[in-house]
Parts: sequence; C-alpha cells; structure tokens
Amino acid sequence: MSSRRTVDLPDPAFDTGYRDAPQRVGFFTDTSVCIGCKACEVACKTWNAIPEDGLTFTGMSLDNTQTLGASTWRHVAFIEQRTPLARQDPGDMRGTDVLARLGEPGGTEVGDFRWLMASDVCKHCTHAACLDVCPTGSLFRTEFGTVVVQEDICNGCGYCIPACPYGVIDQRKEDGRAWKCTLCYDRLGDDLEPACAKACPTDSIQFGPLQELRERADTRLAALHAAGVSEARLYGRDPSDGVGGDGAFFLLLDEPEVYGLPPDPVVTTRDLASMWRHAGAAALTLVGGAAAAFLATRRSR
Repeated sequence: MSSRRTVDLPDPAFDTGYRDAPQRVGFFTDTSVCIGCKACEVACKTWNAIPEDGLTFTGMSLDNTQTLGASTWRHVAFIEQRTPLARQDPGDMRGTDVLARLGEPGGTEVGDFRWLMASDVCKHCTHAACLDVCPTGSLFRTEFGTVVVQEDICNGCGYCIPACPYGVIDQRKEDGRAWKCTLCYDRLGDDLEPACAKACPTDSIQFGPLQELRERADTRLAALHAAGVSEARLYGRDPSDGVGGDGAFFLLLDEPEVYGLPPDPVVTTRDLASMWRHAGAAALTLVGGAAAAFLATRRSR
C-alpha cells in the first residue's frame, strides 16, 4: 500500500492536490463467494464503534438490516430467487465455488432456487457528488482516494444524502449528522487493511490498490464465464461510467437492480457547472435589463 501512484487511470487524490500520495486503494467484493456470514458487518461495527441496529425481525429473509445507513456501513443482502441455475458440464468443476452446482450429463439445468448474497458498502466514487454539495468541508478526499465524513464538522444539513447516486449516506436521528463508511481511514494510516476485509473468511471482500483489484476482477470474471456462469458481471469497475468508476466495486451474478443497485449511476452534480453558467447569464441579462430600464426612465424625464 505504500507504493507510489501510477497515472494510468483517474486519480481523485492527485486531482484534489495530493502530489505524493500512495496508490489509490479500494474494495473488490466478489459476491459469488459470499456466504452471508455477516462477519464484515460485525467487524465494521466493532472497530468503528457503530451503534447497534437491525435487532428486529423484518420479514426480509435473513436480511435484518435491509440497507446501508448511518449505523450500517456494511450491509449483507440476502436475495432469494426462484430461477433455474446455470448450465454446467458435471466434469467441469471450475464453477463449483459459485453455487455448488450438481449437473447431469450434457449440462442440464438443475435446481429452481438460489440465494444471492452480497456485502454492500459506500462506493468511494471517483467523482463524488457528496463532496461537491457539502457546505462545511465535513466530507473530504483522503490521500488514498477515499471519501470520509468528519462528523465533528458536519452541521446536519443533509445535502449529501440526496446527492449520493447510491443512497449510501444517512443521518442518525439522535443528532442529525451524516455517517458512512470511511474505508477504515484510521487503519489505512497504519498500513492495516479495513476491518471488514480482514474479517471476511472467504475473501469475498478484497482490499488493495485499486488498479490491482481491477485486474484481479477481470481475471475472475473471465474464469466464471469460462465455467459457464454467463450471468456474472462487474459493477462499478469501469472508469468511464457515470461516476468515473467506483473505489468499491463488485462482481455480481445478476442485474444490478436485483441487488438494489442503480443500473447506470451518474454523479448527481455533473450539470452544476453548466447550471451556474446559465444562472450567471440570466443574472447578467436581468442586470442589463434593469440598467436599460433605468436609463430609459431617466431620459424620459
């Protein structure tokens, strides 16, 4: 993590002013090997001293927290699907770590039920709208390229909440301040991996330099496709998407909407510059019109 940055992809830390920053780091979450143990949720809460939540029965399968929030910085989703499993030759075991498939000769469809499990988290976007709208500087970009909320500076305005295209940030009812994943910023400074990745028993949550994670994800996706898991896809990996790529991206086994993720996220402040230009032009037009009216009135007198 101490190796220096390479300028081959957008580097938000460099753009923010860190000229000698470490490589950008992040998460690659491979949902195909998530077992839903929630060790990441527990580790996140323990390390960051996050208040308890999700202690009531929701009726949403085993998903007791339901969504990310001010007191849920890691959320493990449990998605039940009544759908045929993918075809696979029983002699080809390359995909057995995905769904523990059992096939018949010729690769017939088996089963009509599956669980999709995925540990969600703040995406630490390359173009983060929450940073654009924060009036106090509570939200800032770290030298690792991550986005952190300084709760002692947050004034509770809530502007960052609708600005986030993923619905990650939330306010605590007790004090109104905004909270979200910090990617364990305090641990990064000591060359430690975030608590959730450290606790994950299957390496579903992988932490490291973002470019290295992207290459690892590409290799994993190719292996799954070769194993017949054609529905596998990467989400948030592409630097040319609507948020410039995510600092926390995922390998999914179905459409993003199935996991509660927007299919085409876009930084919500992308039009701010043009809006200000139009507002400025309109203001100048009004001033010019008022001045012309004033001069016309004086001449008539």
